[in-house]
Amino acid sequence: MNVEITVEALAEHLLSRQASVASEQAAPGPAFLLLDVRELWEVQICALPGCLHIPMGELPDRLHHAIRPDQHIIVICHHGVRSLHVTRWMREQGYTRTQSLAGGVDAWSERIDPTLPVY
Repeated sequence: MNVEITVEALAEHLLSRQASVASEQAAPGPAFLLLDVRELWEVQICALPGCLHIPMGELPDRLHHAIRPDQHIIVICHHGVRSLHVTRWMREQGYTRTQSLAGGVDAWSERIDPTLPVY
């Protein structure tokens, strides 16, 4: 599994899951968790729906209580730098199905959802 996932690949996966839910079919492929590691003030400006918010600094204390190691996890931050660091760290902790959203919410707002505020 690649260490990063593109915003386009994530958007395609989210759309296919929404279509499956709308047609009351089982979602294709394994479910995943969106983990936003930005600070609260950043999340209050803009956020992808359905994210679990745990700031990067709190993750070491909360990781094992909040997230199962067998989950597919996509880590999100502002530009993709913090999420890449977190992804590598989580993989070292045994969370091997973790990926970073390349470009972060900034790339998402630029290429997928221009209604998402930019900061």
